[in-house]
Amino acid sequence: MNALLVVDNPKRWSLDIPGVETISAGDYLTDRRYSDRRGAKVFNLCRSYRYQTTGYYVSLLAEARGHRPLPSIGTLQDLRSRRIVRSLSAELDERIQRLLKPLRSSSFELSIYFGQNLARRYDTLAQALFGLFPAPFLRAVFERLGDRWELRQVSLIGANEVPESHHAFIAEAAARHFTRGGAPRRRRAKARFDLAVLVDPAEEEPPSNQRALKRFERAADAVGLAVEFITREDAGRLAEFDALFIRETTAVNHHTFRIASRAEAEGLVVIDDPRSIIRCTNKVYLAELLERHDIATPKTLIVHRGNAAEVGEVCGFPCVLKAPDSAFSAGVIKVDDADALKPALERFFAGSDLVVAQAFTPTDFDWRVGVIDGRPLYVCRYHMAKRHWQVIRRDDSGNTAAEGGVDTLAVSEAPADIVRTAVRAANLIGDGLYGVDLKRIGRRAVVIEVNDNPSIDAGYEDRVMKDALYREIMGSLLRRIVARKRLDVENG
Repeated sequence: MNALLVVDNPKRWSLDIPGVETISAGDYLTDRRYSDRRGAKVFNLCRSYRYQTTGYYVSLLAEARGHRPLPSIGTLQDLRSRRIVRSLSAELDERIQRLLKPLRSSSFELSIYFGQNLARRYDTLAQALFGLFPAPFLRAVFERLGDRWELRQVSLIGANEVPESHHAFIAEAAARHFTRGGAPRRRRAKARFDLAVLVDPAEEEPPSNQRALKRFERAADAVGLAVEFITREDAGRLAEFDALFIRETTAVNHHTFRIASRAEAEGLVVIDDPRSIIRCTNKVYLAELLERHDIATPKTLIVHRGNAAEVGEVCGFPCVLKAPDSAFSAGVIKVDDADALKPALERFFAGSDLVVAQAFTPTDFDWRVGVIDGRPLYVCRYHMAKRHWQVIRRDDSGNTAAEGGVDTLAVSEAPADIVRTAVRAANLIGDGLYGVDLKRIGRRAVVIEVNDNPSIDAGYEDRVMKDALYREIMGSLLRRIVARKRLDVENG
């Protein structure tokens, strides 16, 4: 195991963790044996992490050397911002209220050692906070306000602050962390790198079904990647991997974006990368981008309160209104006339200052072109749900009531202008994995949207390429990892 435990003074460090080398902060900062080591995981347990202290420089230089520090400089910065702490803690609100409700005190402190707490009942909360703020030792302070608990502060615990009575527990927690739950994870003999695949087992409409995930795993094994499926609770373990592949529906104001950003900061190859998530999940951005690069779209207007009266003139009726962060046909409605427009816009404006309006362009199906590395990968026709104008028809509760069928074509059999336009649009976003939706209007191929994290389900998108589809995507990840490693070596 290429792992270093960095402390101020190893002579005062009583914990011996098998397979982990304990060294002094001074040696780490000055000894060439450690600065020249490649790909080391650095667990920084210095007394202080304040700006320009030894602990701060351990994490800073670890990042400069291409090592993987815990905590990273990004985590240190996040912990200094009360706004970020409050924002991220909102993800945990339900768990905080449920776990702390029985307490009668007005405040509560939770000590977290490698994502664990001495009291097992708080383990899930400890793991979640460790995922938000990956650091070996954390202290979370909660306060009761009325009948609700609030997370007031998360801070780092210096190694010198740990009570001696906690040392035995820390040794066990560290051992579990380093061995991933008690059993050392063995790479398959031909596996060169580790790939984390982010999933949400509870998601009702995930981008890949279980059969597809199994095929991704087999394809990864075939190209030399050892796969581990992780959830948001494992965010604190990102530094253990070489790449992250997201198979959970993404959004900017969501843990998927935060995890993608953290993984990229840790030096992992990431699909979907944070920039792609930002660019694809906001329809306002896409509308502006496609127009600026002269890519054909339905007649489009970015609507605000000042130009709402222009919707009918620009788009006509009926027209389609889209929330900026709409996905999977949710947050998209058809407005039949001017009388229905005003109340519909008011509902949208309650959640966003900008709304996208487009001309209604009915077709029997939408084209979907999968693109990776700037080249077409698969082509599908998504047919509209029966007696509906969208691929998915939802009931009043927002649940899927009906869904249209899917045809899959070989790229060579698809209309050349559809494929060409899709690749051109995807390349404006980046070189990741995208699904470009298009319609044919008259003789023109027009782009409806570009999706990050496109659906790849066994039995649908893979009907033509079968297992080769999954190998292509895993092969792209492998090539990116190798290129990243080579660049790290070249940069010293």
